[in-house]
Amino acid sequence: MLAAGASTRFGSPKALLTVSHQGGERRSLLDCAIGQARLLGRDVRVVCGAWYPLVRFRCRAQPCRWVHIADWQMGMAASLAAGIRSLGPRAKGVFVLLADQPLLDRQALEAFAERARRFPGEAVAADYGRRPGVPAYLPRKLWPGVLSLHGDCGAAGVLAEANAIRLHIPGVHDDVDTPEDWRRIRNEIIRTSPRTRQLQD
Repeated sequence: MLAAGASTRFGSPKALLTVSHQGGERRSLLDCAIGQARLLGRDVRVVCGAWYPLVRFRCRAQPCRWVHIADWQMGMAASLAAGIRSLGPRAKGVFVLLADQPLLDRQALEAFAERARRFPGEAVAADYGRRPGVPAYLPRKLWPGVLSLHGDCGAAGVLAEANAIRLHIPGVHDDVDTPEDWRRIRNEIIRTSPRTRQLQD
């Protein structure tokens, strides 16, 4: 789980934005993202930087490990490298998620995880139309290419070169970059919550 950025465009730590869920419970974006990650595997690691340790102390859903990087200013490539280097020699691959895509479809994520588990040597990624993107599964054979990246560069190029299997995952285009994005996405979360649906029926 990549959550190391400074949220410059948003102006505050967006990972800590909260919304009410069923029963009045308030959950942060990062809480939601950790829940998504648990659909993919048990070993959930959060790569954090700019707002650490605040995000750790405010997060209710704790991952298996917090991976703090001091050079988070170096961009997404540094976060990817830190996450990969935190894994042991027995890992066959790694799932990559972002902390700001709360509308990812649960069933699509489960199908994505199943595809990766059945063929652990093949890259799998969300289909963004012209390119593959996150959520993504990076098999171990692609790690050297990812570790050679620099700056604010993700693994899309590595995935494309590897002809990654692309899957349709609803919600990938609904990421929180600005306050306007958050207002729209928060309203959608509230509208589609179980309690709201029950009241509307």
